[in-house]
Amino acid sequence: MSKQNADFSWIDPTIDWRPLPVPELPPRLILDLATKCNLRCGMCPVWGQDDEVVENAKGVMNLEASRKLLDELMDAKPLVSPCLYGEPLLAPDFRTRMLDMKSRGMSIFINTNGLSLTNEIAEFLVSIQIDSVLISNDATTKATLKKIRGVDKLEKIESAVFRMIRARGDHEFPRIGVSFTMQDENRLERDDFVERWSGVVDCVRVGLVFQDGTFKDMSAPKKRKPCPAIYKTMAVHHDGQVTVCCLDGLKSSNMGNVFEQGGKAVWNGEAFSQVRYYHETGQWDKVPFCKPCNGWAQYEFEETIQDGLLIRQSPEYVYYNRIDRLNTWKGSLFNFHVAEPVR
Repeated sequence: MSKQNADFSWIDPTIDWRPLPVPELPPRLILDLATKCNLRCGMCPVWGQDDEVVENAKGVMNLEASRKLLDELMDAKPLVSPCLYGEPLLAPDFRTRMLDMKSRGMSIFINTNGLSLTNEIAEFLVSIQIDSVLISNDATTKATLKKIRGVDKLEKIESAVFRMIRARGDHEFPRIGVSFTMQDENRLERDDFVERWSGVVDCVRVGLVFQDGTFKDMSAPKKRKPCPAIYKTMAVHHDGQVTVCCLDGLKSSNMGNVFEQGGKAVWNGEAFSQVRYYHETGQWDKVPFCKPCNGWAQYEFEETIQDGLLIRQSPEYVYYNRIDRLNTWKGSLFNFHVAEPVR
C-alpha cells in the first residue's frame, strides 16, 4: 500500500466505526540497521529469495539518520529491536549504535544467529546492560541445522549461547534465550530442543514459520481481530521505509519514510490510519499484505506453570520461561512480552 492523499475519502460513513486508541509514539521500534546476513536460510522472506532479490534488499542504515529518529522517539522509551532482516552483529558501528539507544533510555532486544558473537561482543553487551539476547538455533543435530540454515555449525551456535551466559555471570542482564522456528525439516526435534535448553537459558521460544503470507501451521481463533502490531510496532527498513509490519520483508507495503517525514508523522500518518481503519471495520481485503495473514492471533497468550517454568502459549509462540529469572522482565521488555495486547 502506497502513501495516501490526505483527504480521508476512504472512510465509509455508513459503517458504525469505533476507533481503537493509538499511542502517540510506537511502544516498539524495529530498526534494520543493516540488511546484511551471513546465512541464506530458506525460510527467510528476504535471504531465502534468489540472488537478484537479495542484492536489491541489501543496505545499511545511515548512522546520523538513525540518531535523529531515536531522538524523536526517545520520550516513549520504546523497546528497540536493532534488526529486521539482517544479522545485527554485522551492522557497521554496532557498538556505537547500541550505546546510542541505551543513552536515550531505551530497552534493547537482540535476535542473532550467534555466529559472530565473540567474547568481546558478549562482554560489551553485558557491560551496557543490553536487556535481552535471543539466539536462533532451530535444531539439535547438525544434519537438521544444515537443512534449515544451510550450515552445520551447531557447536559454534551452541557455544555462543554458553559464551553469553558466562559473560553475564552473576549480573542481572541481559535476559538470554534460544529460539526454534518449527517447520517440516525440524519438527521432530522440537521436544528435544525444549528439553535441552529449558532451565539452562532464561527463555526458550518455539514459533511457527511464516511463508507465503501466512502461518500455515497456526490454528487461529475464528473471530478475527485488529492486529496489535499496527498499534504497537513500527518496522523501519534500512532506507527509512516503514512497512505495515515486520513480516513484510520485501517491502510490498509502504507506510511512509521516517527519514523524509519523521517517525511521529509516519506513525500517525494517513497510511497507518487507513490500515487501522480497515482492520477495525473488518475490511481485511483492503490491505493486501494483511488479507491472508493470521499473525494477528499471536498476541493472545495462555499461561501455565510446570517444573519451574512459566509457559506462555499463543497460536504462534510458546515461551518456556525460568521462573527464577523472571526478574529480567522489566520496563519496555516487560510491557511488550507480558502486558495485555492492544484490542
